[in-house]
Amino acid sequence: MSVNTQDMEIVHRVFRRESRLLMELVAAVVPGDTARAKVIADHFRVYRLGLHNHHEGEDELLWPPLLARVDLEADIVLRMEAQHERVAATLTRLDAAFPAWEATAGADERDTLVAALAEHRAVVLEHLDDEEATLLPLAAKHLTEREWASLGEHLVNNTPKLTLFTLFGAVLEDANPAERALVLGGLPAPVRVIWHVVGRPRYARYIRRVRG
Repeated sequence: MSVNTQDMEIVHRVFRRESRLLMELVAAVVPGDTARAKVIADHFRVYRLGLHNHHEGEDELLWPPLLARVDLEADIVLRMEAQHERVAATLTRLDAAFPAWEATAGADERDTLVAALAEHRAVVLEHLDDEEATLLPLAAKHLTEREWASLGEHLVNNTPKLTLFTLFGAVLEDANPAERALVLGGLPAPVRVIWHVVGRPRYARYIRRVRG
């Protein structure tokens, strides 16, 4: 078995980028500008859904088969599970901090939120770095192509279709030509057409609004 896990590294790039930009975007909102705060809060909810579904897919579809097939390396999988719990705890804090800031766009609420976002990003980066260095080689060695593909299918099946355009655009945003070919090559031809005709311009409009 030798599964190509590069697509997960491409997805991880989105979480690295957007966790940083969320801090910057929140910090830049003028106190009292609730309209702008709502745009950023809505973007956080898209980010949160993508991260949640990504981790849920790993919890349900990645860890169980790996634990059944590895022995001395089981500690790596168990460490990934513990890191997921830490990430989830930071998301719970953000779930409280974002509505409080969104309601008034107050300076105090903003500062509390930026601190919570910084904590979240630190935990996410630690997890992603560790996963890429230690877990992905295990997955490449011990999983089948069918099992690996089920991760992407889980995300698609648990994400509203219009939100999928946003997440797909986020994945392709910083991809180089080879990475774009890898990601797009995994889609059926009709879906690729829909992406180019509908999804790509929709994402461009969406992200211009978010980034200001």
